[in-house]
Amino acid sequence: MADTSGDIMGTASIEQVIRWQAEHGARNDAPITGRICLALQALMHSNTATGRRIATWPGAAMADAMPLRLAAGFHFLHLTDGDQRLAPIYAGEVTAQAEVDAILLAVMRDHDAELLPWLDGPPQTNEAGRSASIIAALAWLSSRTSPRFELNELGASGGCNTMIDRYAYDLGGVRFGPEDSPVLIKPEWRGSPPPANPVEIIAISGCDQAPIDLTDNAQAMRLKSYVWPDNRYRLERLERIIELACERPPTLTRADAADWLELRLAEPQVAGVTRVFFHSIVWQYIAPASRARIEAAMTAAGARATREHPLAWIMLETNRQSFRHELRVRYWPGPEDWTLLGEAHAHGAWVSWLGV
Repeated sequence: MADTSGDIMGTASIEQVIRWQAEHGARNDAPITGRICLALQALMHSNTATGRRIATWPGAAMADAMPLRLAAGFHFLHLTDGDQRLAPIYAGEVTAQAEVDAILLAVMRDHDAELLPWLDGPPQTNEAGRSASIIAALAWLSSRTSPRFELNELGASGGCNTMIDRYAYDLGGVRFGPEDSPVLIKPEWRGSPPPANPVEIIAISGCDQAPIDLTDNAQAMRLKSYVWPDNRYRLERLERIIELACERPPTLTRADAADWLELRLAEPQVAGVTRVFFHSIVWQYIAPASRARIEAAMTAAGARATREHPLAWIMLETNRQSFRHELRVRYWPGPEDWTLLGEAHAHGAWVSWLGV
């Protein structure tokens, strides 16, 4: 959990970050996203406000996921028919990097003012596919704490993962959730299946510094823009999730993660229900001071936890050394260290289960 310095997250040059993000996209079956990210090497040298901001990025561009911020801006233009010149890129018809660079440069010059604000905040991918790992972790916890859970999500964005009680899951042949759900999450499952323990979610809520309202068309479109265009199935699933949110919005609070966690920990806890805090691909976006507060609050609350009032922490986050997305769990009363349950694809396409 310590914030490691000296790794690529904090010290890489802008060019290194752009190349790494492009290669990461290509390795994850997203060549279109990779080409768009790689184009930033050319765009950063343009005489545009957006280009200058890329070239003079003030923070750690990798931790900030800077290339993906602008990639979402271009995707938004495409989804809203803001510039027809983008269509051949997103259709996979233009693949030569020089041609992609030229098109995006021309588009950026004409839409500089529209694209610039996309660099203001981190990506909010809010990928529901990641919840497969969370559900598997709950099944693992079920026999160790309680099969009844109160879930609290940090960095919930639009709340796609704050509605996991409404999705159906097929995890290596083990089924969870309502069978009649319009959303079925069925990742490629590697390794043995998770334990077929009961999982009952009695309450679920989340927080975000800038939550997206899925019932608002403009905000929903913004969230769609963060989805990698190569993954059409993710866009289609997001559309079904938006429909669920319009029927009954997720319970979200606009708040700093540390502030909200401390308030939630102070709330009365139902006996026999495990209080769980969870997050996925968000830890790097939380300020170091807030991360320290969260760790301290959870450690203190864990020391007070009992078998009648258990506490757990589930995270699916990037290992900053290997860049693998690791599923880790800690619970109280319980072992002093984290348990590594598995690894997962960045968007939940597969889960490699290590838990027993």
